[in-house]
Amino acid sequence: MLMMLVSMIGLILMFCYKVSWELFVFWILLLGLIWAMKFMMFFWDFFSVVSFGFSIDVYSSSLILLSMWVIFLMIISSMLVMYKKEFMLLMVVMLIFLALSFSFMNYLGFYISFEASLIPTLLLIMGWGYQPERINAGMYLMFYTLGMSLPLLIVILMMWEGSGSLMMVSNSYLMNELLYMGLIGAFLVKMPMFFFHLWLPKAHVEAPVSGSMILAGILLKLGGYGLMRVIMMTQGFLSIGMVWISLGLTGGFFTSLICLRQVDMKSLVAYSSVGHMGMVIGGLFSGNFLGLEGGFSMMIAHGLCSSGLFCSVNMIYERLMSRSLIVSKGLLEIFPSFSLGWFFLCVGNMAAPPSLNLVSEIMLICSLMSLSMYNVIMLILLLFLSAGYSLYLYSMSQHGKGLEIFSMKIFVTREYMLMFFHWFPLGVLFLKLEAVFGSI
Repeated sequence: MLMMLVSMIGLILMFCYKVSWELFVFWILLLGLIWAMKFMMFFWDFFSVVSFGFSIDVYSSSLILLSMWVIFLMIISSMLVMYKKEFMLLMVVMLIFLALSFSFMNYLGFYISFEASLIPTLLLIMGWGYQPERINAGMYLMFYTLGMSLPLLIVILMMWEGSGSLMMVSNSYLMNELLYMGLIGAFLVKMPMFFFHLWLPKAHVEAPVSGSMILAGILLKLGGYGLMRVIMMTQGFLSIGMVWISLGLTGGFFTSLICLRQVDMKSLVAYSSVGHMGMVIGGLFSGNFLGLEGGFSMMIAHGLCSSGLFCSVNMIYERLMSRSLIVSKGLLEIFPSFSLGWFFLCVGNMAAPPSLNLVSEIMLICSLMSLSMYNVIMLILLLFLSAGYSLYLYSMSQHGKGLEIFSMKIFVTREYMLMFFHWFPLGVLFLKLEAVFGSI
């Protein structure tokens, strides 16, 4: 952990000199490869590496590796942004906060880094957003997340007063229903859960491509990671988990219906994230091993797939100056290679093979069906609508008669690489499932 933090601080020191984008991207990629080789060998121990208040296990190390990968892709996708030096500095600061969030072993350190990650996201939306409404979107983001984080801080301070310890392996015996609600509320809003999701579509639509990628790829996973840690330490409250499972599945159903009437591609992908996270909430609160592992793998798969979809939507926007499904018809005739990559990402979004999303949804279905057969009704509707809006997104944008546009910028190698690097981990993990699920 210390090695990684020193390397990231070294990235900040690089800004004292004139550094190129290529060197900066190579350094982050090299750091991610070193992290993968060093820590991914510690599978299936709850806290594998513990030192100075930090802990690394399979969940945190995988999410840190995902953070490095998504930020690496964010930098490649944002080669044309203005104020490049400030943008790169913001990426490094965000990576440091995310790595600390996934590594702290005590609740207070996790809370501080958890909230600090909002600051670079807000600056990204406000500084590099496209429309004047980005100010309103930033206010929604801050008020929703900070409003529900105050009860979390109060509960953390009460835990310290009651037990004198804030470690994530203690304090479960001090919980009651009210404190438990305050503890998980901030994470449910961050995921987000239905009824508290209105900040997400606004932030996605107004954010630049890099902001949408980090929101979908990593920041939603902070809520899931916090829920995983809390649920592991508060097993006695799983009896009220059916309430959250019902809200998660019902919210996923309603947001899937909303997706079917969207015209803006970016808004459609944003609402689909709420539906997928509803299934993750159901799996985490199921309290069994299948639900936990299925929810975790769904977070990894969704982080890659949704980030790739937002990146591809931005490629279309750069050529048509519109994200409307009505305007972007007939792209299959003009860019067949791009349509192939778009097809694979839509296949991943609907959880069809070959994709890690398929295995994750199978595990979540088995987990939720083991609790109650009544969950089958909502699962059938949710999965059917998920396939429906994914096919709707692909067919409406790629088929049909497009506008008579005679001059359009062609796709370059960098953009094809972006689509490939988003889909390739999903396909590799589908073929190498033991890397995700261990001995299952």
